[in-house]
Amino acid sequence: MTVFKVLGAGCKNCRSLEANLRKALELLSAEAEVEKVEDYPSILSYGVTTTPALVVGREVLLSGRVPRPEQLAKLIAGYL
Repeated sequence: MTVFKVLGAGCKNCRSLEANLRKALELLSAEAEVEKVEDYPSILSYGVTTTPALVVGREVLLSGRVPRPEQLAKLIAGYL
């Protein structure tokens, strides 16, 4: 199963990215694990300095923005 990680310290945009990711998975009728990474050393280990960020594996898919669910669905479809 694909694991997506939402990186961020629990800010409003971080919560919005997680919610939009879950909506995108629903739009795709797909299942994936969604994990939150909130501790700064772990966030920095991905090379991310601007949150929220979305990661699959070790690949940073986006950082510093919150796309709409439809945009996220297009972005993540190839990873499912």
